[in-house]
Amino acid sequence: MSQTNKNTARRGSVGLFGTTSVLVISALLIAMSIVLGKLLAFNIGDSIRVSLENLPLLMAGIFFGPLVGAAVGAGADIIGCLIVGYSINPIITIGAALIGFVAGMVSHGFVKSRSVFGVAACVLPAHIIGSMIVKSIGLKLYFHTPYQVLLLRVPLYICVGIVESYIIYLLLKNKGFSAQLEKVTRK
Repeated sequence: MSQTNKNTARRGSVGLFGTTSVLVISALLIAMSIVLGKLLAFNIGDSIRVSLENLPLLMAGIFFGPLVGAAVGAGADIIGCLIVGYSINPIITIGAALIGFVAGMVSHGFVKSRSVFGVAACVLPAHIIGSMIVKSIGLKLYFHTPYQVLLLRVPLYICVGIVESYIIYLLLKNKGFSAQLEKVTRK
């Protein structure tokens, strides 16, 4: 079998992830999201959680594209809920998937800049759509969260998004990290 056919067969065997390396990194990002969101979070009441759980979802989308970002988002939410005993809210799962998807779509389709503002231009729309709108709808429909509490999610995710944008920017600015990321994403 020629080298090209071997590479094509290997890529096809891991589906949308493209390569085994991306699949393994995606699994690590799912684990990181679970730890950040379910174990290292600060809960304020029943409906507000301050955490960086979306950071790995954003990283997956920005680094590997919208489909991998969506898969990491959905996987992190479902597996995290099963591990800690939460009931799975499908609307919140869709919101988590949208965070990775939108970040990847904006990053790979519209914003090619790796500046802090370019990264923020990928992160903030993902939070607006996934966290502030879709997840808030899920909290309202499933748990009857009051609108006053849901409105607190807006400034919270603006602040969290700024922190996450800066962390991703610092990672992309690091020459060693960027070189390894380029090596993994090269096809």
